[in-house]
Amino acid sequence: MSEEKISSINIDSELDSSSEEVRITEKYADPSLQFLEDHDEEFKDVKFTAVDEKELNKRLYLWLFPLIFVINAVLFIDKTTLAYSTILGLFESTHINAAQYDDLNSIFYTGYTVGQLLNFVLQKSNMSKYMTYIIFSWSVVIFCHCGAYNFGGLVILRFVLGLIESTVVPALEVTMLQFFTPKQRATLQPVFWISCVGASVIISGFIAYGVLWAKNSIPPWQIFMIITGGSTFFVAIWVALFYPSDPVGAKFLTEKQKYFLIKKIQGESRASIVQHVVKKEQIIECIKDPISWLFTLFIFLLMLSNNLYYQQNLLYVSLGVSDLGSTLVSVAGGGFSSIFHLAAAAFIYFRPNSTALISTLACLPSIAGGIVMITLPWHNKLGLLSCLLLASNTYGVTFIVGLGWATSSCSGNTKRFFRHFMFMASYGIANIISPQLWKGNQGHDKTGVDRYYAAWIVQIVLAWVGAPAIAWIIHFILSGRNNKRLAAIEAEGKNVLGSVVKTDDNGNEVINKVDVANLDLTDLENKRFIYPL
Repeated sequence: MSEEKISSINIDSELDSSSEEVRITEKYADPSLQFLEDHDEEFKDVKFTAVDEKELNKRLYLWLFPLIFVINAVLFIDKTTLAYSTILGLFESTHINAAQYDDLNSIFYTGYTVGQLLNFVLQKSNMSKYMTYIIFSWSVVIFCHCGAYNFGGLVILRFVLGLIESTVVPALEVTMLQFFTPKQRATLQPVFWISCVGASVIISGFIAYGVLWAKNSIPPWQIFMIITGGSTFFVAIWVALFYPSDPVGAKFLTEKQKYFLIKKIQGESRASIVQHVVKKEQIIECIKDPISWLFTLFIFLLMLSNNLYYQQNLLYVSLGVSDLGSTLVSVAGGGFSSIFHLAAAAFIYFRPNSTALISTLACLPSIAGGIVMITLPWHNKLGLLSCLLLASNTYGVTFIVGLGWATSSCSGNTKRFFRHFMFMASYGIANIISPQLWKGNQGHDKTGVDRYYAAWIVQIVLAWVGAPAIAWIIHFILSGRNNKRLAAIEAEGKNVLGSVVKTDDNGNEVINKVDVANLDLTDLENKRFIYPL
């Protein structure tokens, strides 16, 4: 550990039950600690009633949740603009072919992977200002797509768009960690992600449908880009006005609500909320922690199937669906996906700590749909279309709960951001590879149609069977850690105090006793941290 950081904790022994006090300097503590201390006299003896709790949740659900929901929806609409543009005249205007289209998807995720380095900038930044800059920048890049007239121009634009959008999902996840308890997040995650697998698909599908009807000298795909770019620009204004940097900076909460929200989040998660200092020792711990690598492998395997989402419209057309009809089929798929994700949210609410189980259940329809896609005769178009919708619209739940689990199963802000980096970099690498699975001669049926046998087999075996298997390995490891920690808590108690060393105006050291949740400890340092399952 840094010499400036004073600590007697032993982080090399994960299950060390030592009760030695942890002592750190103020610089390394959660910055929200200062807010709590400033308002302790005012609120420490005030009871936060059920009515107060209801009002707090109401503000979170009416002010914050719709904002992050819309950001995520716009993010995925913009990410898939190229997919819809394939049926809106992009190929003809830019003179690209299907193989180059697959390459453009790989190039987008190359930028996305490189952009994960921005996670370190994100940790040190004011979240509100960072998100405003990022969303405004990506709206400009979407507008610039209208000027592309060849493959080279699209290569540059897709790389830059991937680079800019790369840290939006980690930022949204961090915001949810700051404002919602672990139990709330577990239920909200599938609902939140309907924004991309449901709402964004339905909205973009109807926009594409309307654009195809438009009679204009401007190519339909450029109109589509203008509409989505304009929508993103207005979202950037909304973000600039209301996106919170952290609970202390939330304009929609009263001082009392901020105080008790911070207390509640720290109390239930046993982790700090904010820390802008990058801690080298937490990066090292993250690299040494096998759970980090298991999550990295989990998302790599699962995302080998992600290009199916971008391949759908081309597959619809190959099944005989018209360009216009494919937009409506996409809308139907988005509706089915929304219902499935709501059902998943209900399952998680009534059966908490079942992440590995829901990950497995969400992949079963995809496995069934994938098997039928390579075994059903090509003349059975309706059956193939139904199974394509089934295969592509359920496994997203596995991604959603896995992303949330990777974040919530560690503490220490630098460790959390570095795990984000590992997770999303692996996500990006898999998505670079995924489009290439659909290229080349993979075998034809009796009618001479390319059935993409290799792509489907890789998706079934590695993505939809392999990823849930990794989730179960993570489950058993974390469950074993929890059993030992719960036994220690039962013997020694849950609440443990640490110390923060401050320097007063006279240069003297002042030691304050605080809850360890304010010390920005990692999950391996804080033996009272219980892993969500």
